[in-house]
Amino acid sequence: MDWLMTLGVLAIIIPSLYIYTASVVATRFPTLQNKRICLLIAHPDDEAMFFAPTVLALTRPETGNHVKILCLSSGNADGLGETRKRELAKSGLTLGLRKEDDVYVVENPDFPDSMTTEWDKNKISTLLCAAFAPHLAKSRADNAAPTASIDVIITFDAGGVSSHPNHISLYHGAKSFVAALVAGKPGWTPPVDLYTLTTVPLARKYTGFFDVVATLASWAFGTEMKNKKRPGGLVFINGIAGTGGVTTAWRAMVTAHKSQMVWFRYGWITLSRYMYMNDLKLDKIQGR
Repeated sequence: MDWLMTLGVLAIIIPSLYIYTASVVATRFPTLQNKRICLLIAHPDDEAMFFAPTVLALTRPETGNHVKILCLSSGNADGLGETRKRELAKSGLTLGLRKEDDVYVVENPDFPDSMTTEWDKNKISTLLCAAFAPHLAKSRADNAAPTASIDVIITFDAGGVSSHPNHISLYHGAKSFVAALVAGKPGWTPPVDLYTLTTVPLARKYTGFFDVVATLASWAFGTEMKNKKRPGGLVFINGIAGTGGVTTAWRAMVTAHKSQMVWFRYGWITLSRYMYMNDLKLDKIQGR
């Protein structure tokens, strides 16, 4: 009976500590405010499966942010492209986006939904320049500071979370885009900050909210915090329930991405730490 009582106490204490930690992170940790933010993803459902804590945190009205999602494929590998585009729009609204028009899906044969195909980083960079920095050539000709229609781009890191080549390609393409903004301008800081989602080892990936200790330790010891307006790292942790909690993230997957809810995805949304928390790193890029 003693061990049952111990388990009962732990079942109360551990979730309570997690909920308290999530509230502290939401109110006291660095965040982004009054920014125009683009979440760059490869497939419909990436926003919910990997970035839900980030989107939920940055779309809170009090932050003043305007978050948009740019998806470079419709996920049409199984012929469900049109369905998945509608699902992405529904998921985005569930996670806090302002309107359906804040979700844009690219249909381009250069970016096929494939587990084996790497996308050309230069083509991604060119697309991003056309979308967010259309006057870059003129700025260069006038030797003027570059401008962009977004302040922040968020995407996968070089590990792509799942080693998916499409995810990894986004990192290299986004990095090329930001670097292109200040190419030939030694020491200049680009007008767009690049934040990337940290890939964690497999042993941590499926620990759910128990990964909170490792996540916070990694952030505390590995993040430069000299510039509070441009933090070197960000941590977002979902609460358990209520608006903006992990239940909202679950709803974005289960009710929006119905075509993708095969049996193993229920395991993912229950056990994956990415449904509960995200830690992002600022990729520092300067002109050369």
